[in-house]
Amino acid sequence: MTKASSVRQLPSSLLWFLLGLATTLSAQVNPPTSFQMPKSRNPVSAYLPAQVPAPQLANSPRLGQLIQDGKLQLSLKDAVRLALENNLDLAIARYNLPIANTDILRTEAGGIFRGVNAGVVQGTPGGGVGGFGAGAPGAGAGGTTSGAGGAGAGASGLVQSTLGAGAPVQSYDPAITGSVGAEHQTNPLANLQIYGVPSLQLNTGQANFGYSQSFATGTSISFVFNNSRQTINSPFETLSPALSSMYRFSFQQQLLSGFGLGPNLRYLRIARNNKKISDIAFKDQVIATVTQIENIYWDLVNAYEQAQVNEKSLAFAQQSLENAKKQLELESIPAMDVMRAEAEVSKRDQDLTVARTSLQLQELLIKNALTKSLDDPVLESVPVIPTDHLQSTQASPSEAVQDLITRALKDRPELAESDVDLVNRQITRQSARNALLPSLSLVGFYGGSGLAGPLNPIYNLGPNSSTVPTTFGGAMENAFNNSSPDYYLGFNLNIPIRNRVAKADQYRSELEYRQAELRREQLRNQIRIEVRNAQYALQQTAARVDAAGKARDLAQRTFEITRQEQTLGAGSTYQTMTAQRDLALAELDLVTAMTTYEKAKVELDRATGSTLDHNGIAIQDAINGTVSNTAP
Repeated sequence: MTKASSVRQLPSSLLWFLLGLATTLSAQVNPPTSFQMPKSRNPVSAYLPAQVPAPQLANSPRLGQLIQDGKLQLSLKDAVRLALENNLDLAIARYNLPIANTDILRTEAGGIFRGVNAGVVQGTPGGGVGGFGAGAPGAGAGGTTSGAGGAGAGASGLVQSTLGAGAPVQSYDPAITGSVGAEHQTNPLANLQIYGVPSLQLNTGQANFGYSQSFATGTSISFVFNNSRQTINSPFETLSPALSSMYRFSFQQQLLSGFGLGPNLRYLRIARNNKKISDIAFKDQVIATVTQIENIYWDLVNAYEQAQVNEKSLAFAQQSLENAKKQLELESIPAMDVMRAEAEVSKRDQDLTVARTSLQLQELLIKNALTKSLDDPVLESVPVIPTDHLQSTQASPSEAVQDLITRALKDRPELAESDVDLVNRQITRQSARNALLPSLSLVGFYGGSGLAGPLNPIYNLGPNSSTVPTTFGGAMENAFNNSSPDYYLGFNLNIPIRNRVAKADQYRSELEYRQAELRREQLRNQIRIEVRNAQYALQQTAARVDAAGKARDLAQRTFEITRQEQTLGAGSTYQTMTAQRDLALAELDLVTAMTTYEKAKVELDRATGSTLDHNGIAIQDAINGTVSNTAP
């Protein structure tokens, strides 16, 4: 009786108890919060579904800690930490890490890899990422990889349809088979001479077992053990019942196509490399997300500063209007000045409305970027107060462009992905070359058989009678005592004439490899341009900040002069309001210039691959989705 049939005979309540116990043991070995495949030493767990816990949609406690006096006091560092804990782009990308692990598990058993996602999730609105020529930032070599034989059109025009091509790979997981059953067969007969009965009845019981396994050397083995018991109603039957037992051990070794570890472990090696690509792609995701968060934060600061400038501008206009009305009552100014003041108040009120709604939009964008859920009505209504402010450019020693390029070529994730992708393609080239060879295999088997059963008395011939044992144990002993051996050794050869399919795949794998080499060089050139462009942009925006600062200082002095003249009676309200409006515009231009400068620094960090280092981010914190309060 097989193990499977024994399980089927267990009471249903006991069976469910065992399955539940196995599930519990699996859960204890790997808690639900783990992103790894569940592992257990319980053999039953291999046949139970592994559950993935539902996503946690609650915001991290850090968010509530930052709300003080009904306001979300937010620094840039806090924004980055909240993004690592709550941003949904990162939460979605985290699943790519265990997805890559499932490919390793499949290929360890000889299965074909399904591919991993090497792109960047960009579902958070606001704060664009990428500079000159960036296209889709973070899209690694080949984009989303595909399993062997898939369509496989990768990103940036790359093709990888032959990835993993080569000789067939057998399963490395052992398989046990069993067949137990009984058969009753009745055959009508036309002649009594042979069997002595008009209707032949056979009752056959069998218990057959098998084991098979393949190995990464191109070797396959199998073992079968068959047993049967047959009774027949014929009085002339020699043995009744007839007991038989046999075994056979078979092996096959590939000698040309499919020989060796290279072709047979290619799926596993590619899956492990894809795991590296997935890890690198997640780092790329973190860089892209942090860059986006920094841009959104500085856009928030920009909107906040603009609202502050417009509030002060409106307050001055309203005060000037009140003074103008009083002067009109004293008939010291014409009515036209009051009308001009009223028009200016109306326009500045409109500017403030635009600034406040823009600020509300930026608050909504950063809340969405830093939270998993916006359903909390308190969070939705709480204002966001940025605690980091725009500052004028500080004179700092600028790093040489060539040094920045060298760092970028070393740290940019896209290049690392491209390097690993080329390794995968090299593995495919070698396996495709091996698949060109004819199929030649060394095959053989060795076995034995035994027979037993009570001898029909009519055949008892004294000393010449059979020595066949009468019990099933005797049949098994004869099968394994080498008294009736059965063996074979030979070669199987298969030579495909013209071999066009394998030839086309092999040549295509060569073309795809060379194509990927060119794409890698193109990527290096693109990174050089991005770094130079980011450095140029930083220098340009720094000059813009200096110019805007000087313009603001000039407007400030002009405003102070006109206000002093008005106080002394030499100027008019209109002139003073015009000077103050020019000052407000100069302050707004300075705010915009400083915001652009901050975002240029962010882009330079992204272009050189320095975003994580400059923000003190440990990639493991991003993977875990939790950042300790002691983190830098």
